[in-house]
Amino acid sequence: MKNTRVLTEGALLASVFAILLAITTYVPLLGMITVWALPLPFVVYTYRRGLKAGLLFWVVAFFLAFVIGGLVTVPSTLIFGSGGIIVGELYRRKLSGFGVLIGASLVYTANALLMFLVLVLILGENPMQMAIDLTREQMELAQSTLGSFGQTTDQLEQAYELINNLVYLAPVMIVGMGVTLALITKLLSYFLLKRLGHQVNPLPPFREWSFPKAFLWYYLIILILAMIGAEEGTTMFMVIWNLFPLLEIIIAVQGLAVIFYYFYQKKVTTVVPIVILVAAILLPPLLYIIRIIGIIDLGFDLRKRISGQKK
Repeated sequence: MKNTRVLTEGALLASVFAILLAITTYVPLLGMITVWALPLPFVVYTYRRGLKAGLLFWVVAFFLAFVIGGLVTVPSTLIFGSGGIIVGELYRRKLSGFGVLIGASLVYTANALLMFLVLVLILGENPMQMAIDLTREQMELAQSTLGSFGQTTDQLEQAYELINNLVYLAPVMIVGMGVTLALITKLLSYFLLKRLGHQVNPLPPFREWSFPKAFLWYYLIILILAMIGAEEGTTMFMVIWNLFPLLEIIIAVQGLAVIFYYFYQKKVTTVVPIVILVAAILLPPLLYIIRIIGIIDLGFDLRKRISGQKK
């Protein structure tokens, strides 16, 4: 009886995955929505039946993917299937919300790196270079259009220099893609599993987010190296070019968490810090102030001082 129930559940979830994959592959507009749901059948089945069952379900999904779209749909099954299995297994092991997010981020980042290497080494296509070439073509079109109207193109020249350096950003873009996919999968999985009656750990409130103090030293070291400068194309240049924006984002998130924490302690509506967040995105100078707040919090436990003042 139990085996029958397991097989029935597996067949149902496999059918759901097949439908989602078919829509994602053949219905472009609707597929932009359904693609985010591809990991969910893996999450549910792995959470309920365990890792081995999840891996077996993944094998079946590869067969279905090949039938639906041939080799074209296999990468989607690889990426979202592995991500869903990891999220489901980590939820099943009762890990914290951050633990699930980190585990999923590592898997998605590894998948993105694998896809990048396949394109570069096997197919001979560099996705970053393709994006740069496409952007440069659009810029050249804009430059010729502005020139025909007698407009200056000094800002476009600066944009060309920035675009040419994008080729060095492949590592940080791969990590960013992995974290973004992990965050979306984690949030959707949490709401689905809760809806199905399962007890899973959510992410902590944003005001409680905090990174290890070591990130402050990493940021300061990379900042000093960036101020010193490095020759373009060298290993040091690539390290600085990738780590600096990533660490700036981490420090900014730390600072924003402090702002949310402060207004929470003052019992001010959440709308206020949200407005500050939006303003920081639109006004870069405000983001500098938020990074300073993040640095102070990492170095001197600013949130503990805010709690102390409340007492």
